[in-house]
Amino acid sequence: MLINKKPLHPNFGVIIEDIDLNQVSHNFLYKEIRELFENYSVILFKNQKISDDTHINFAKLFGQLENREAMATNSDVEFELSLVTNQKEDKSVYDEYDIKTLDLKANMLWHTDSTFLPIPALANIITAKIIPSSGGQTELASTRVALKKLPKDLYYNIKDKKIWHNLSHSRKQINNQLAKESYINRWPSQKWDAILKNPTTGEESIYIASHSYQIEGMSELESQKIITEIINFCTQYEFIYSHSWTLGDVLIWDERSILHRGRPWPYEEPRTMASICVSVGKNDGFNI
Repeated sequence: MLINKKPLHPNFGVIIEDIDLNQVSHNFLYKEIRELFENYSVILFKNQKISDDTHINFAKLFGQLENREAMATNSDVEFELSLVTNQKEDKSVYDEYDIKTLDLKANMLWHTDSTFLPIPALANIITAKIIPSSGGQTELASTRVALKKLPKDLYYNIKDKKIWHNLSHSRKQINNQLAKESYINRWPSQKWDAILKNPTTGEESIYIASHSYQIEGMSELESQKIITEIINFCTQYEFIYSHSWTLGDVLIWDERSILHRGRPWPYEEPRTMASICVSVGKNDGFNI
């Protein structure tokens, strides 16, 4: 079946308006959606009415659902849908300087999800449940597109190199106490290729994040300078799509080739997103 699509950004991403995700299965439209995912890195589905079960079932089509609790405890803890929210159970909101809100602010650094995990993420599938009156956008930057224009000196600093990642490194940029929280320090550092090749398309992208702290073969100080320069280059205006949320939007992006960040909003207002990461599999370009 031919899927009608519109460009999301001149260089990456597509918008799909006439597919009901409740109807998608392995035998119906998944193959076509996966092809768009591999080729365009980002898909925005509009006008969706999905339950948590539909969200989960759609994510399962892409692979194993990321279960951080199970990874951290080496157990069979059942998967739970993750809510990214500043709202408490009693519907009030956390103070702007509460540790929970500070953790959310760390998501406003340019990052790639799960680079610090022993099994990184292939994709994030996210939808809005509560939208604030202003702000709260999600911004996406294509490292696949940026790599094609990356200055040669930066390119050769990471060519054939691996980069070390740790969650506490990004949290330390927000608050030292946050970086020391036990739930932040559940995983040892991981290292991954700085440049990934998509096994489906053959295209390369830069695999980097706010969690990145050291390039293989360099000092941490020297690495930080180069990592910052690369992230700054990849997040120039020409490589960015900024998404203002509407209820019914479902956004999926390729974690191998997309940096993202959240944007501020009035913190006295709730903002709640439902997010599911899918872990990479054996055919997704990682040596695991």
